[in-house]
Amino acid sequence: MNPFSSLRRHLTPTQINIYFSIVCFFSPPVLGSLVSFVFNGGALWSVFLLALRRRQFNIDRPMLAMTVAIYAYCGAMVLASIVNGTLGPDLRLLLPLITLLFFPISYSTWSITEKATLARVAVLASTAACFGALLLAIIQYYWIGTRAEGGAGNAIVFAAVTCLAVMMCLVGALSGIERRWKLLAVAALAGTAAILYSGSRIIWVAMPSAAIVIFLINRRRITSANLTRLALIAGAACLVVAAIGLPVIIDRADFLFSDLDALTTKNDHTTALGLRVAMWEIGATGFHDAPIFGYGISGSRALMKQGFRAQFGMDAGYNHYHNGFLTAVVQAGLLGALALAAIFVVAAWNAARTLRRSADPVERFGATMIIVTVITYLVAGLTGILVGHDILDATLMVFLVSGTYLACGRTVSPTGKSAAAIPSGADQRS
Repeated sequence: MNPFSSLRRHLTPTQINIYFSIVCFFSPPVLGSLVSFVFNGGALWSVFLLALRRRQFNIDRPMLAMTVAIYAYCGAMVLASIVNGTLGPDLRLLLPLITLLFFPISYSTWSITEKATLARVAVLASTAACFGALLLAIIQYYWIGTRAEGGAGNAIVFAAVTCLAVMMCLVGALSGIERRWKLLAVAALAGTAAILYSGSRIIWVAMPSAAIVIFLINRRRITSANLTRLALIAGAACLVVAAIGLPVIIDRADFLFSDLDALTTKNDHTTALGLRVAMWEIGATGFHDAPIFGYGISGSRALMKQGFRAQFGMDAGYNHYHNGFLTAVVQAGLLGALALAAIFVVAAWNAARTLRRSADPVERFGATMIIVTVITYLVAGLTGILVGHDILDATLMVFLVSGTYLACGRTVSPTGKSAAAIPSGADQRS
């Protein structure tokens, strides 16, 4: 047999989608920005395939609602720059919005994959990501002597995307998507340890919050025997995590109380907490002065530098306000903040409808994936970045695209020459 013919037979559209999905779910904690290159590159290739009519545009109501919300946010950001007369300087800074704009394109291509297959890929790739995250965290924390940043190069971003990987392991185990629950439990424990080594306190809040929601969603699947086993596993996991993470937790708590004492007694804004409080005060003042359209992206950064000099006598500046919605409201006013909130509201609404109406394990898995993503991003965004970071934006799209498709989307087949590559028994309906 011709080796090229054999390669073509194995590299069918659905098989390529599987490889693509593996990289997208594995890379955020371990390989960092690779997820952005892969996701955006895949979306660009999808545009090409759609233009050649080798893929069909998959439009359904949940996808359309998400697209409207995402495009409304992007439109609000552009409108703010136009109103403030900063569209020229902001053009380069608006380029990251392209990742969000790719949502319907990626959805159309991803939905040629059989749902059950995509769900297992998400779980197993996340399992590998948890082990990879722990390995990097140990190297960085003990050998390099820094907070664990994984492949992300940023402790908060690393903790957020690792949290998503941990939650996928838990959802996979409790929903029955993957039968090897012991492997998933160990992977979740590994990912949790990696998050502890990151020292990201806000994710320490997001993680148990998301885990509780996962348990509540899957509570009907847990029998009394399983509940006892689950309690024993959870207890053992807590002991292991406490043994590994207690020194890190104590160290980070000491930093927090030290920063708080310096802020309240000396009005010291040079600490990590002090800088955040200063940014929040500057952002609140900026919102008060320009509540509808904000300042645009470059204008919001100039406002921060000016505010640090005028209010705190400091020469400092950042590209965000260490609060996702505050950043949005300063950059694009109430229109931007409401549009950003609408993305998460629509996502949660789609998930809630599925959980209320469907008993299908794969659909409920997808809905839970969405809920976990919403919780993780909203909690992490309270003291960090919500959108506007290449890894976080690409990961958000990966989870929202795949989660929406699994929860309430419909499966389609490629058109044209690629159609023959889809197995005849493939599911064509959601």
